[in-house]
Amino acid sequence: EIQHCAVKKKFPEELQKLTSNLRTIDLSNNKIELLPPLIGKFSFLKSLVLNNNKLTVLPEELCRLKKLETLHLNGNHLRQLPAAFGQLSALKTLNLSGNQLRTVPTQLCGLRHLDVVDLSKNQIQNVPDSVGELQAIELNLNQNQISQISVQISHCPRLKVLRLEENCLELSMLPQSILSDSQISLLAVEGNLFEIKKLRELEGYDKYMERFTATKKKFA
Repeated sequence: EIQHCAVKKKFPEELQKLTSNLRTIDLSNNKIELLPPLIGKFSFLKSLVLNNNKLTVLPEELCRLKKLETLHLNGNHLRQLPAAFGQLSALKTLNLSGNQLRTVPTQLCGLRHLDVVDLSKNQIQNVPDSVGELQAIELNLNQNQISQISVQISHCPRLKVLRLEENCLELSMLPQSILSDSQISLLAVEGNLFEIKKLRELEGYDKYMERFTATKKKFA
């Protein structure tokens, strides 16, 4: 495992010697601007942590990491994901908080093992129809600029936790089917353009509360 490298501006090329046995790379808090194509050669990599760097793009070669389960990219300058990102078939945890994404990347919808997706603190304004294909259990969209959400979000087969705090949602823009007809058992919507008590007046709120209470008992 590689930990505590001195601050570098580049991905350390000397790691190349270790492509066949590295499981974890953590190069957080450096000033890395580019991830080289050689990242695709770390075929046994399970965890890649690149928080707080200066990445603006990710190379397509990253998408070759078939064993990658955890990818942390908090606090970079990413505007989009590589087209082939959906090939990261083992991915379970994806953290993209504090980047410059403007939409929920459609590439995430092909990932069958995805559990947690953190897209908080980006510049997302709407949640598109493709989100209905997302397999995640938890989706964090806190602190974006979301004013529209596709009703398809209520069709997410495994989505239990949906975080939408501190966005720009009017109550009328929150699909009621999230309450009445989804798997979601924790909906966090504080800090939007409506009072939380108004949510309780919506049709389907009682159904949501049944799921919320059942889940709470499970975790207790």
